[in-house]
Amino acid sequence: MSGFFGAISKQDCVYDVFYGTDYHSHLGTKRAGMVFFNKPEGFRRSIHSLEDGYFRSKFEPDLKKFSGNLGMGIISDTDPQPILFNSHMGRFAITSVSRMVNIDELESYFLEKKKHFTENFQGNVNPTEVVANLICEADDFISGIETVHEKVKGSCTLMILTPDRLIAARDKLGRTTAIIGKKDGAYAVASETCAFPNTGYEIEYYLGPGEIVEITSEGYRILKPAQEK
Repeated sequence: MSGFFGAISKQDCVYDVFYGTDYHSHLGTKRAGMVFFNKPEGFRRSIHSLEDGYFRSKFEPDLKKFSGNLGMGIISDTDPQPILFNSHMGRFAITSVSRMVNIDELESYFLEKKKHFTENFQGNVNPTEVVANLICEADDFISGIETVHEKVKGSCTLMILTPDRLIAARDKLGRTTAIIGKKDGAYAVASETCAFPNTGYEIEYYLGPGEIVEITSEGYRILKPAQEK
């Protein structure tokens, strides 16, 4: 299992993301990561192993190097995340909660096209890098996420962080959850609502299967509606 938390605010959101991610600690014991964006420095990321310590103790020393009103974190029981990408759509960070039964097939698909992978986990291709590569085959994020939904067998719920917004997409089968929370001057996206009460957010919206949503500090809008059952 894995769980993510992202926030975009009119003020600094580092502690929201730190505590919001920590409230997902029961979902993973292997890796955790956080990434933030601010204009002077760009993207700043940190990833740690949780196999010999807890999320808070591992990431508290990193907090002083982070700043910004846009960030996200993940607790992962599989691959190291978030991943940073530079593409024709610009720079972005991505994290995913996925279970791909055809990851070997997708790896071969890219290698046959003379693509390469830089992220590895226990000798295997990083699933989130596979997801990012699928997205980058398209002309825009919406089409790219639709490609993920089309080509991934299994499930994949994901969140993308760009320099000015968050994009969240729930897996097409609705196997994993994604919920938007709201408080004064800020919005958040989480895998579980347990991350909201102690960070001051209230439940605002549940994403439906296959739904894609864009979030800013002013609100959110649906980029692609949920699939009909």
